[in-house]
Amino acid sequence: MKMSDLFGGLSGLMKGLSGFMPQDDPDVKIMNAQNEINDLRKKETEIYAEVGRQVMAREAHQFPELLNQLQLVQANLQEAERKLKSAQEEKKAKEAARQAEERALTCPSCGNYNPEGVKFCQECGTRLGVPKCSACGAELTPGARFCGECGKKQEV
Repeated sequence: MKMSDLFGGLSGLMKGLSGFMPQDDPDVKIMNAQNEINDLRKKETEIYAEVGRQVMAREAHQFPELLNQLQLVQANLQEAERKLKSAQEEKKAKEAARQAEERALTCPSCGNYNPEGVKFCQECGTRLGVPKCSACGAELTPGARFCGECGKKQEV
């Protein structure tokens, strides 16, 4: 069995499985975009190979259909790469939001994870939430005496 046959089979399996996964999930979007990019790169390579074979026998300008196909695949490849980047950025933003929410619910004093909606730690009574600079509003590290963004001294 050739390695390309093995990877081709795995790619087909992943495409089939992605239909059963939630399509709004960033990981599924990334996987779908990567599959699309791989398919388009394969088509691009096949067209280049065909153009190359024909150019060896004749002049390239005699094959406008293939050159048009190649341009279309390249345009689609750029769009697929844009989709991949967008899905990766969406995943990164969701992860940052999840981490921020987790930080806001974790007590900076004792590390206890508290349920959503409470303002004070249920373990030690410390006020919850990410401390912010009184001057610029930047998030502060708990216990920081100066803002890392603007340098203003903080009330402790």
